[in-house]
Amino acid sequence: MTRQVIVVGGGPAGSIAAALLARSGLAVRLLEREHFPRYHIGESISPSCRAIIDFAGVGEKIAAREYVVKHGILLRWGAEKDWAVDWRQMFGEDIRSWQVDRADFDQVLLEHAASQGVEVMQGAVVKGIDFHDDRAVAVRAICDGQPRTFDADYVVDASGRAGVLAVRQFQNRRPHEVFRNVAIWAYYQGGDLLPRTPSGGIDVISSPHGWYWVIPLKDEEFSVGFVTHKTQFQARRPAFASPEEMYLALIAESPTVSAMMAPGRFTGPVRVEQDYSYVADRFCGPGYFMAGDAACFLDPLMSTGVHLAMYSGMLCAAAITAVDDGDITETEAARFYETLFRNSYGRLLALVSGMYRKYQGRKQYFWLAQTLLRPGDAEPPDNAFGAIVAGLSDLGDATTVGAPAPPLGLAGAARLARAMATDRVAPSAATLAPMKMDPGDLYDAASGFCLVTTPRLGVRRR
Repeated sequence: MTRQVIVVGGGPAGSIAAALLARSGLAVRLLEREHFPRYHIGESISPSCRAIIDFAGVGEKIAAREYVVKHGILLRWGAEKDWAVDWRQMFGEDIRSWQVDRADFDQVLLEHAASQGVEVMQGAVVKGIDFHDDRAVAVRAICDGQPRTFDADYVVDASGRAGVLAVRQFQNRRPHEVFRNVAIWAYYQGGDLLPRTPSGGIDVISSPHGWYWVIPLKDEEFSVGFVTHKTQFQARRPAFASPEEMYLALIAESPTVSAMMAPGRFTGPVRVEQDYSYVADRFCGPGYFMAGDAACFLDPLMSTGVHLAMYSGMLCAAAITAVDDGDITETEAARFYETLFRNSYGRLLALVSGMYRKYQGRKQYFWLAQTLLRPGDAEPPDNAFGAIVAGLSDLGDATTVGAPAPPLGLAGAARLARAMATDRVAPSAATLAPMKMDPGDLYDAASGFCLVTTPRLGVRRR
């Protein structure tokens, strides 16, 4: 009998997981509470996402949208001069991504999942997930005003920050007190990037109380935002009659950003959102997986949200397919998923934490990045930093044979990841050591499990 998977949420995590599961022959139903297209922030995409998009079969559809092609990042950070992270110079011309309109981007991904055989139900409000003997067995939802229950062999919770499982049922989400930030942003028609910005890149500019982003989008539109701690935001908000007044004052306070936007025209609207970082105590269990923001969320400094979403969507699809094939047990699949996803989040958390110490200097950030990679990754320190923020280090973990892994080089890992080669891969035990978030978060990676892509996505023993 074909196993039934219910995916909760149609964002990048849910759409990628659903599409990959359907392409592997499983029966998949996706429940999305909204009707697409819908607005979403998170417009800057990492090269790792491009590799996963290609593997899911949606690469040509995304390319046809003609988004701005992104080749890197430029940071005006702390007291230092500008420093660019240009992926073409580090890893070759093929390593690039996009700056996207998320409403359009997410709709393309969701429609692609439907084209792969996923039964997509929009306007389906999930009310809860039923368990029997600690195993997820069904999803309860309101569809077209009517209550329905969908039986499931597996549930993928990709419900985003709403957190159907972590918030509503398990209540096991832990916030990071340091990263209790607030973002305020809007849009301009026209503007400039800093002179040394890699083609199509994002500019990140620090200030005494936070940092700004400037993202070039299609048709000369710019997304411009400011991120600060909630205490700073709350202290200043009463002085302004509206969020728009506050936003325009914040732009004026930065000589850099105000000069960049001077050639443009403010179009709004101004939006405000809490960017509180958090992590669930566990990412999976009997019959369920949490993917993307449903499991963890990280400060948007390095634009890693869509990477974590797509990476976890691919991993949980591989784990479910492997169990369906009988290649590994559910316990082994859960360990494999938890290890790779938690280590990806932990590595990014460590790097972003270091970046918030604005006056350490980029050499310290590069050194930190190098310590967060496998010992075999003999790359220059600046390349190590570039690989982590591009998501390539995670794909390197998932495209390298053996445990501990032999040195492959991050550029080689990126090329392999993009092609999704047929090599069996396994996470290295060495990757875990610097990733620990606390003593209870260490998982066994030296299990001999391998990611495979043929004849279909899965996980097997070496």
